[in-house]
Amino acid sequence: MARRGIKTDRLIAVLGGVVLTLGVLLIWNLTRPGAGFVEEVPADRVLRQARELLGPRAQVLLIQAGRGRVVCGYVAPSAQAVGQPFVSRPSRMMLMSDPRSSEFREALDRDCPDLPYTISKMD
Repeated sequence: MARRGIKTDRLIAVLGGVVLTLGVLLIWNLTRPGAGFVEEVPADRVLRQARELLGPRAQVLLIQAGRGRVVCGYVAPSAQAVGQPFVSRPSRMMLMSDPRSSEFREALDRDCPDLPYTISKMD
């Protein structure tokens, strides 16, 4: 009895066609208007990050644009509390009270040189 199978040439052609079709669909999907990654508005991002770190009553007291996508300013855990400086990147918010104070100071000096009352003036 002869064994029937898919010939290698035919298999390569079919798989090549599948790969090309998927590539075309991917490019079409990414080039459509409204498709792809939409960056969060900096003010919304800062408020979300502050509430994740300080609790649901966190307040943003001051927002100032830093270098690139960095945002700086002051946040407080509630409306009555004293604010503390922050440096917000899309993936992380650093506060003055973070355990890595040297990293925070470097980020503040590098990305937010115009923030009023910088950390060096607060010490």
